[in-house]
Order: sequence, then C-alpha cells, then structure tokens
Amino acid sequence: MFLIDELIALLAANLILSQALGTSTMFIAADSKKNMLATSCVITVFTTFGSAAAYFIDCMLPEPAADLRLLLYTAVIGILYVIMLTASYFVGRNWFADFRKYIHVSAFNCAVMGTLFTISGRAAENSSEFDLGWYISSGFEAGIGFIVAALILAAAYRKLNSAKVPASFRGFPAMLVYLGIISMAVYSLK
Repeated sequence: MFLIDELIALLAANLILSQALGTSTMFIAADSKKNMLATSCVITVFTTFGSAAAYFIDCMLPEPAADLRLLLYTAVIGILYVIMLTASYFVGRNWFADFRKYIHVSAFNCAVMGTLFTISGRAAENSSEFDLGWYISSGFEAGIGFIVAALILAAAYRKLNSAKVPASFRGFPAMLVYLGIISMAVYSLK
C-alpha cells in the first residue's frame, strides 16, 4: 500500500502544474511513441543517477553552504549529460545522431532538477529515515511517474490537436486544461 501511495503522490507531483515538472518535455514526448519511450527512459536514468549523486551532495554539504546545492546539482546533471552522450556515442555510433536529441531534451529538464530538489527537501524534513537506497528509489519512482504522466498525455494528444477542437484552443492551451483536470483527478486519489 505504501508503494501505491508513493507512486500516486509522485504521479500527482509530476502532473500538477504548480511544480511544472517537465510539462513542455511531455508535449514533445507525446508526439510519437518512439519519442515518448526514449525521452521517458532517458529522464528516468537522469532522475535515478542524479538522485544518487544528490544523496552524497546532501550528506557532504554543510548547512551554511546549502545555497551551493543548485550549482552542485547542475554540475552533477552536466557530468551525467556528458557521460550519457559519450556512452551512447561509443555504444552505437550509427544511432547516436537519433538518440542524442533525447539526451539533450532530458538532461536539463525541469523534471530532473525538480526531482532532485523535491527528494532533497523531503529528506531534510526527516533525515533519520532517508539513505542512499531511498534517494535512488525516489529518483526512479519520479522517472516512472514521468512515464505514466507522458502516457496519460499521449492518450489525448491527437484528439486535443484535431480539427474538432477550436483553432484558438487547439494545442498547448487544450493540453494545459487537460493536464489540470487529470491532475485534480489523480490528486484526489491520495
């Protein structure tokens, strides 16, 4: 039951626009199944490994230097970005040109940085219960929440961009209203 509650909470956090976690990237991902799968997987990798690095940053960073957290998180994501680009280049040079765009879109996405700060904030509230495993699992759950949110968005993407929707409302405005309604429904489950 605890896992279901956590998954619903992370899904709601990804969908509620007040936190704005990856909304624009979800629009890109919902365009096609290939884009959605690749972007979601790369974001999950970034949130998982970034959360592990955030654990070490949070453990080693003294309280008076907490303002450096943003700089250090950005540096970690930058290092992960370079590692993923390098690894994907050497693993498959023939599909590197297609895959690198997903790394570019995902690396400095607000879903990744928002996940690191959300996990860090939750750990700061009650530091006795949180360890490296909790940080990693929370980062992975946030990535899975992004995947589920992208699937929900993809379900309505074509219909909300069809000719049946008035031209002035078609596209981004319709998606924002749709996300708002879905996020209220999901948030009510908690």
